[in-house]
Amino acid sequence: MFGTIFNCCMILIGSTIGSLMNKGLKERYQTILLQAMGFAAVALGINAVTQYLPKSEEPVLFIVSLAIGAVIGEKIDIEVRFNRFVGRFSDGPLAKGLSTAILLFCIGTLSILGPINSALQGDHTYLITNGILDGVTSLVLASTFGFGIALSAVVLFLWQGFFYMMALFLNDFMTESLLTEISIIGGILIFATGLSILGIKNLKSLNMLPALLIPPLYLTLKHIFL
Repeated sequence: MFGTIFNCCMILIGSTIGSLMNKGLKERYQTILLQAMGFAAVALGINAVTQYLPKSEEPVLFIVSLAIGAVIGEKIDIEVRFNRFVGRFSDGPLAKGLSTAILLFCIGTLSILGPINSALQGDHTYLITNGILDGVTSLVLASTFGFGIALSAVVLFLWQGFFYMMALFLNDFMTESLLTEISIIGGILIFATGLSILGIKNLKSLNMLPALLIPPLYLTLKHIFL
């Protein structure tokens, strides 16, 4: 898992440098950086949806997944639990920054295909590229939200580790169709996060995270029974 470890280290380095910058930044610069991250998240979300939606073999699946996932997430109330947890470490807007970091770092083609290629072919190219991108992004986020952004490295390690282990033991399960559906839903969640950061609409994007679990479940059942 060299590629994943490299990716996580880049986030830690970026968060450290960004947190040092944070102490010297005036509030107006922090505000404009926050807005920049909001626009970036919106753009990345739109790009993911427009790129993968035309490739979908199940054009209604992402709608059903979002509906079911949102109900499950709201029942568990992931957003509130997450904010309470982060609140133990910071009284500032860290929860919003950390949720943004987690979505940006985890929900993307490089972060999903990377550990799969690493496991099956020993190719770390995707993860090294992703690590450099995440390092820069974490620097910018930490310059606004502080060093707490580094916590996203733990989530990223677990996320990529999940796909790494799944690729080793369930190679046939990691189909292009599954990756496409996950990318569509991920793009929508990143877009929603961007709107929240910009203050346009306060959306509970974290409560919709269970939607990412619906495509694997559906495609597995479809493979078994059809």
